[in-house]
Amino acid sequence: MPDLPVPADYDLISTDKLRYGDTDRQGHVNNAVFATFLETGRVELLHDLAFPIADADSSFVLARVVIDFRAEVLWPGTVEIGTRVSAVGRSSITLDQAVFQNGACVAQGQSVVVLIDNSSRHSRALSESAVKRLQELSTRQSSPHGAKRIEA
Repeated sequence: MPDLPVPADYDLISTDKLRYGDTDRQGHVNNAVFATFLETGRVELLHDLAFPIADADSSFVLARVVIDFRAEVLWPGTVEIGTRVSAVGRSSITLDQAVFQNGACVAQGQSVVVLIDNSSRHSRALSESAVKRLQELSTRQSSPHGAKRIEA
């Protein structure tokens, strides 16, 4: 098994509260909920009001999501979602993500989002300022600095 990440490996840490309704018959959080955890991290990075990435006439759509489950998550409690930029394309952003409970990695994921024009619904190039901001984030992951925490 590969070395598992820790929260400090990520530029952004988001927190989600577990709900009783997230559980299934086995008594743990259902695997479908993990996609929602990753969404929380994506949204907080992509829609940061201090550093907007999408232009006014555009939106992000999810093109790909992969989740590798490492351990079960038990209710009650919270999870932390780590998110970092791993690649920036012409119109796409690849994010590496992980879900943690009590500091232990319970899932790893990768999400690819594509910027689209709201009128044409076709992909649209990221702006120069967005690319610069995303490259800053992807460069920062190579030097430990501590993660930015956001409470959901």
